[in-house]
Order: sequence, then structure tokens, then C-alpha cells
Amino acid sequence: MNLTLKIWRQPDASSAGAMHTYQLSDVSPDMSFLEMLDVLNEQLNEKGEDPVAFDHDCREGICGSCGLMINGDAHGPEVTTTCQLHMRSFSDGETITIEPWRSDAFPVIKDLVVDRSAFDRIVQQGGYISVNTGSAPEAHSVPVPREDALRAFNVATCIGCGACVAACPNGSASLFMGAKITHLGELPQGQPERDSRVVNMVAQHDHEGFGGCTNIGACTAACPKEIPLDVISQLNKDLRTAIRHGH
Repeated sequence: MNLTLKIWRQPDASSAGAMHTYQLSDVSPDMSFLEMLDVLNEQLNEKGEDPVAFDHDCREGICGSCGLMINGDAHGPEVTTTCQLHMRSFSDGETITIEPWRSDAFPVIKDLVVDRSAFDRIVQQGGYISVNTGSAPEAHSVPVPREDALRAFNVATCIGCGACVAACPNGSASLFMGAKITHLGELPQGQPERDSRVVNMVAQHDHEGFGGCTNIGACTAACPKEIPLDVISQLNKDLRTAIRHGH
């Protein structure tokens, strides 16, 4: 495959960026998207040029480190992470536009690398759960309905990649936050701090500059773990309850 790549290049957070065009030949359709970028960077290194900076870690769709806007779509044309996207999803001769996540709350550090520490600060505001110390409790001492357990486990698959924010026209992180709120809210261990957790996390979300949710649904459509939109309803429900309780 022969490709034309239009890539956002930005030397640092304080400098202006611009799109740069590169030609890449003999790309195997079996390569992952990140492997394709590796090949480009090898060629740039050979020419003495600065390689394209991009985030990655496990390259197995688990860690959430990778994340790019590819032809205007978060993670590209497939519902998966960027590292699990393969070049067979593109056509020979195609022009591919590659940009960093689009969000004021995710400022660019360099090229395609953005600062997603706002997510960490939201999670930190969620605090801890209160549990007794000592030996592990007997497995059946605290019964949890099967449907509640399944829902908690399903939404806990959120990897915090930020695709929901990048895809949302408002730049909202409500899907991410709703997944974290619902995960703990469905389980007995999450009940003691349930009210304070949601109030503090929402406050931090707004402080970081994320936008509000208007239920467009672009977030869940882009989510590689297919987190359902109803976690945002759960988030709003928990917030209203917490406010009624005086938080």
C-alpha cells in the first residue's frame, strides 16, 4: 500500500503547530496503525528528521495510552483502540489525516501526544472506598445481585483512553466519569462515599474545562470498550440524590 499521511506536528506545548505531509510506500495491510507510524519514524530518523511523537504502551488495547484522531474519527474507522486498528481498514493510495485528541482539557505536549492528567485528577477526587482491614471476607458474606455485578464489571472495562472526549462536540468527559461512578455505585463497597464521590468528581470535571453533556451519543459510538450511554443517566441520578442529601 502507498499512503499519503497528513500529520499534526507541534514541537512543544507553547509553540504553534501545523499539518505536515509525508509519503509512505510498501505498507503491509497486516500492520497495525502504530506499526505504520513506527515505519515512518524509522525513515524520518534515517533522514535526520525529528520522529513523530505519539503515545503508546501495551499495544494490546488494554492500557488506553494510544489515542489519535484519524480522518476525523477517534481511534479511526473501526470501533477499537488505535493500536488494534490495522492498515487493511484503509485503501491503497488513500490520504490519512492524523491529529491529536481534540479537547482544551487535553493540551498538546508534542505532536500527537496530549496531557490526559485531567482524568487522573477526576479519579483522585473520587477518593477511596471504606472497607474493613484484615483477612479477606468470605465470598458469600455480602451478596450482590448478578445483574448489578455484571453491570459493574462491564463499565469497569473503561480504559480511560479519552476517545469519548475527543468524539464529543462539547468535549465532555461524562461517559468516562459515568463509568467510574457506576462501577463503584453498583457494589456494596462503593456505598459509604457514594454521594461525596459523585459531587467531587463532577466538580473536578467542570474545573478541568470539560464541556457539558447534551446526550448526542458520539462518545459511546467512539468508545473502544462500548461503554453504554446509560452510565451518564446514572451519573446524573446519583448527583441529584447527593444534592438532596445536602452535599
